[in-house]
Amino acid sequence: MEDVGVVSIGTYIPEKRMTAKEIAQASGIPQSIIETKMGILEKTVPGPEDHTVEMGVRAARVAIERVGIDPLGIDVVMCIGEEHKEYPLWTAGIKTQHDIGAVNAWAFDTALRCGTAIMAIKLAKDMMIADPEIETVLLAGGYRNVDFIDYQNPRTRFMYNLGAGGGAVILQKGRSENRVLGTHLMTDGSFSEDIVVTTGGTKNPVTKETLEQGLYQLDVMDPDGMKERLDEKSMANFITCVKKALEKSGLDKSDIGYIAMLHMKRSAHQYVLRELGLSEEQSIYLDHYGHIGQIDQILSMELALKEKKIKNGDIVVLVSAGIGYAWGATIIQWGQKEAKS
Repeated sequence: MEDVGVVSIGTYIPEKRMTAKEIAQASGIPQSIIETKMGILEKTVPGPEDHTVEMGVRAARVAIERVGIDPLGIDVVMCIGEEHKEYPLWTAGIKTQHDIGAVNAWAFDTALRCGTAIMAIKLAKDMMIADPEIETVLLAGGYRNVDFIDYQNPRTRFMYNLGAGGGAVILQKGRSENRVLGTHLMTDGSFSEDIVVTTGGTKNPVTKETLEQGLYQLDVMDPDGMKERLDEKSMANFITCVKKALEKSGLDKSDIGYIAMLHMKRSAHQYVLRELGLSEEQSIYLDHYGHIGQIDQILSMELALKEKKIKNGDIVVLVSAGIGYAWGATIIQWGQKEAKS
């Protein structure tokens, strides 16, 4: 089987921030709880020109410039951004393809909420292995689901960390460095209607009345029931995905050099580190960014590379969970070191 490697990554982070103090003022939750329990010192929020697809395009341009790749050589552009974007019923990948000048590519959109980037890396790898015509794939997208948060709705307080930003990954076939190894994904549809935007779809179209009632924002249908059911499964599935992805890669948790996690409450982040036998230095807690959906893992890798937390030969784990519910992890062998047999 031919190797597939990560040749470049890129991010775009808006300049605008919402601080813990501002979240506290908007929600009525003490600032100390926002900072310590929720793990938010500040988070990114979109400025006037920080649109979903545009943020993905900006990140893609960073990734392209870093590696010096010719956009004409990109075979597929895959949008990994959110469905909340510049226009509804719009293929964002095709717009991304156009804006970066990848005129020889074909493009499409894919989504698995906050698990999209991990799922898309597997999808891109599998496509390249299956199709001899596909040599280079660009994944790019933006996220600004912060627009759907009502800070006066306590049912959604666990989503007060939602932010905004863009990310991109370029993958190529036949690369021996930064190899994509195993991936494991899990989904559970019993949670599929627990967290939704109730207005705007075919079940409940937008009306003057629903807009006035604020029903265009995220809500939780059965918060107590969802928490009870999720507590039984979520962290266990999170850890299972990591262990299964490592197993598929011929590795175990003792091989992990760095783990790129989504932003979640501080105690959950620390629980994952303990379960995997990792130190605080083997990850980065995104308390100055919040949760930028599927961009978190790309951002975590970028920060870790800048801080030299990822070194040649390290086994890097990307792991996430998303409403729906979905869990996923993928393994990247950074640098040239051979995986153990």
